[in-house]
Amino acid sequence: MKITFGTGAVNARQLADACGGTLLVGSDPNLTVCGLCTDSGEADPETAFLALRGKRTDGHYYLADAIRAGCRCVICESTEMPVGTVIRVSDSASALLRLANTVRHRGTFRTVAVTGSVGKTTTKDMIAEVLSRAYHTFGTSGNHNSTVGMPLSMLEMSLDTDWAVLEMGMNASGEIEKLSLAAEPDIAVITNIGTAHIGMLGSRENILRAKLEVLSGLRAGGVFLRNADDELLAAADGKNFRTFSVSAKGRKADLSANNIRVEPERTFFDLSLSDGEWKDLCVSATGAHNVYAALFAVAVGLLAGVSPEEIRTGLLSYRPPKLRQTRTVIAGVTLIEDCYNASPESMTAALDVLNVLCASSERRGIAVLGDMLELGDRSDDLHRAIGARFAKGRAELLYTIGKGGSKIAEGAIENGVLPERVVENPDVGDIENTIAALCGTVRAGDVILIKASRAVAAERVGSALKDFLKKEEGRNHA
Repeated sequence: MKITFGTGAVNARQLADACGGTLLVGSDPNLTVCGLCTDSGEADPETAFLALRGKRTDGHYYLADAIRAGCRCVICESTEMPVGTVIRVSDSASALLRLANTVRHRGTFRTVAVTGSVGKTTTKDMIAEVLSRAYHTFGTSGNHNSTVGMPLSMLEMSLDTDWAVLEMGMNASGEIEKLSLAAEPDIAVITNIGTAHIGMLGSRENILRAKLEVLSGLRAGGVFLRNADDELLAAADGKNFRTFSVSAKGRKADLSANNIRVEPERTFFDLSLSDGEWKDLCVSATGAHNVYAALFAVAVGLLAGVSPEEIRTGLLSYRPPKLRQTRTVIAGVTLIEDCYNASPESMTAALDVLNVLCASSERRGIAVLGDMLELGDRSDDLHRAIGARFAKGRAELLYTIGKGGSKIAEGAIENGVLPERVVENPDVGDIENTIAALCGTVRAGDVILIKASRAVAAERVGSALKDFLKKEEGRNHA
């Protein structure tokens, strides 16, 4: 990943001070750089190279490559370098987080931290849309939410930023705490506590503890926004911050959504507040699950002083990012690509969207579902449960990819789906048979959902299917 400093060029002495490093003898303290990268292949004379140690490789192995690419400044844990300006740190990952925290203290902006098991990116993007109606707002791009991606994103912020909306993810306990301490949020949002990462953390209670780490850096007097419909989050509280809750199920909360109406292209709901009710708020995305993201966005907007009209406009302006329920219509076929990631909760939400689209027009529904990862010893049962959920819906055909996908197929058949309506492919590496079967079955009017964890790369199915449909469309127009 490569970024350009939002605050402008800095010299080596400033960079060393900001990351807690030491300039080695022979380094030029006045050498200026305009950005930072963690991939030696992106290094250049204007960009410092940060050598990070990872699970699969070590950036220190590529220091010489960065220098050969023209890099004049490196940040590393090593004391040996052939040439150039070297900033030595005791731990490169900690140095990056410290750099981000330096940006936090240099600016006067306020920060929203967003975490949770499902819906982080949607919530982050919707909050940013609402805040941007009234303020200069920065939001982490994509889902740059790791201990590398989030702090690098923070380094891109300009000094005139009013609000920053930062997504915080994790692969292990302790990671969100590091991110929160770097970002020092004024508002912390936890969307929900689901089963994503349960294979690593063991239980939803442990997931809750990991997500609550977002409160570690919450500034005194800050606000904790929580989902009152999540039984684990509903009990979370504290003394050094305010608590603000939202509900879409009639629970006691500061903001409550009711009269939810899901349409093929958008979702409407009414909003109850302490001082009245707002009618007919609209999100330009399909699915009741999007209402939670909208509620958090409304809450942040109200706390930030955004007007009701601007909040409504912000919700309408939201568009799902690429590979997150991206909808394409080709040759009369509606394709829903939701391939960025998958958990039992997000898989269920995606199937609900498929059902809405099928019900609204009596079109045939097809689901292409793949493995959901990091579910541990609960994986088989959770995959079968998705199959059972498919069986209760309106879709007619099921294609599965991967060994977990085969468990989805089992669950579907066990719950009444005819075996001839299910096509299994346990091999994630070879999906040509799946693609061929789909291309031989698809017809105008179909609605096709493609959903799986990122490692499955299920977008390969979508890409091949779109190519096929474009050719068919061309033949029909010839």
